Amino acid sequence: MKSLANIWRNLPLKAKVGVGLLGFFILAAIIGPMVQPYDPSAQTPLTMAAPSAQHWFGTTQEGQDILSQVLTGIRLTLELALAVGVIVTVVSVLVGVTSAFLGGIWDDVLSLITNVFLVLPPLPLLIVLLGYLSQQGQTPTIIVLSLLGWPWGARVIRAQTLAIRGRDFIDASRETGEKNWRIIIFDLIPNEISLIAASFVNTVLYAIGASVALAFVGLTNVNSWSLGTILFWAQTDSALQSAAWWWFVPAGLAVALIGTSLVLLNSGLDELGSPRLRATRGTAKVAGHRIWPTDPTPVLAVLQADRGRFGSFLYSFSRRSMLEGNAAGGDL
Repeated sequence: MKSLANIWRNLPLKAKVGVGLLGFFILAAIIGPMVQPYDPSAQTPLTMAAPSAQHWFGTTQEGQDILSQVLTGIRLTLELALAVGVIVTVVSVLVGVTSAFLGGIWDDVLSLITNVFLVLPPLPLLIVLLGYLSQQGQTPTIIVLSLLGWPWGARVIRAQTLAIRGRDFIDASRETGEKNWRIIIFDLIPNEISLIAASFVNTVLYAIGASVALAFVGLTNVNSWSLGTILFWAQTDSALQSAAWWWFVPAGLAVALIGTSLVLLNSGLDELGSPRLRATRGTAKVAGHRIWPTDPTPVLAVLQADRGRFGSFLYSFSRRSMLEGNAAGGDL
């Protein structure tokens, strides 16, 4: 518990905001289906009704409760994104670390496979594959996004592993007879935790954006209530032309806030893992003003702006003394 408290204390403010915002949506995903007032697909007599006490987020053209759809959509969207994030991160770590640490033929083969997947055009492949599998639930989307998402993380982790594998503690482990798998698990990977965590957050963000976009254009199962599906039906039934803003704003705002929380969290993790970025967090005070290390030195400007009568006297006295000293030096 103390270590978790220390980690939380050392997190940048942006990361804490991101964790809090993401935690809110995870909580909504967990308890949402238990507290939703209606079945997301159930039709009521109130069609295209604005938000009210009975339907907090209003209803659709079919009389379906939008709040219930959003709560279900948050859960399905996060489930898909987290599944893709876990699969992609595991594959990226396995390929990247194995390729860089073992080297030789392993590095050549795994790098070739990675490069092949990197040059594959993702958008046409997504459209073609999901066009045939759009009615099979979320599993095809998870598989396709995972298949196309792992090469970027593998390249980054491979580069980091190449930088670490030649360090003294790795050589010491080899000299003591440690097996390769123990060196990878207990020596290499713990030194790449911040990079792996940032890669996972990036992948989750990529999966959310891609899944919502694919559902919005109708390439996934539009009968399951994800956030992208809600936007799909709102666009299909002309919610914008009907001025039914309550139909698409809650789902769109949820996607935007989840994305914002992941961006803040990723930026905070980068700052936590980078000494150069951590150094810019420190501040100093000059004459009561908070100064960032990246700012130009403002000492003279602050003195000129903030000095009073006594400050003016000290400034003029110190300047006169400096000029007299220079004159004396010139006479010598």
